[in-house]
Amino acid sequence: MSNVTNLTQFRKQKARAEKRTEADANAAKFGRTKAQRLREEAEAARAAATLEGHKRDSDAPEAE
Repeated sequence: MSNVTNLTQFRKQKARAEKRTEADANAAKFGRTKAQRLREEAEAARAAATLEGHKRDSDAPEAE
């Protein structure tokens, strides 16, 4: 015979787990100091500039 499960309790546990994962994601996203946020923005800008600098210019029309 199988065990009886309380569905209300199961749903509450699932909701708590989802809230916990969302809270962890928000803590990582918004729980940073201004210095950390500025450093990450500068790193992203530097990476974008490096990528832009390494792009090839195509003066010739594309062959189709």
